Amino acid sequence: MKIKAIYPGSFDPITNGHIYIAERAAKIFDEVIVSVLINERKNGAFTIEERCEMARKSLSHIKNIKVDSFNGLLIDYVRQKKAGVIIRGLRAMSDFEYEFQMALMNRQLAPEIETFFIVTDPKYSYVSSSSVREIFHFGGTVNGIVPDIVFEKLKERYQN
Repeated sequence: MKIKAIYPGSFDPITNGHIYIAERAAKIFDEVIVSVLINERKNGAFTIEERCEMARKSLSHIKNIKVDSFNGLLIDYVRQKKAGVIIRGLRAMSDFEYEFQMALMNRQLAPEIETFFIVTDPKYSYVSSSSVREIFHFGGTVNGIVPDIVFEKLKERYQN
């Protein structure tokens, strides 16, 4: 039996912490779909197309990972993709509290779908997409916490 997992997020932009979680998930599951959330209520720093492109290029070394985008209810998307698992990355206890509540809500909506938590490498425990954007915007270095393609896109976005 092949197990397909969905790793959802805004990935605005994708970081090395996200990639670490995706790499670990790809070792566990037969197929992983990194799914970029389309949220019309938020103005992202990057378009959905840019986020998907950065994710595809950053994850191209992993054969059983695909990149997609979705809007609406995550559970509906997971069912549409015929996946049985939702992957969630954890950096700190504060992440766990939020993610635990979401997992319980998803379980209420779809008891057949499991949530699988993967703890990040400690060297990425402080990294978030919003902190990457802010650090870069104010001239700080993001070397080592984002892939090269993201670094180039950040330069295009904030240094022009």
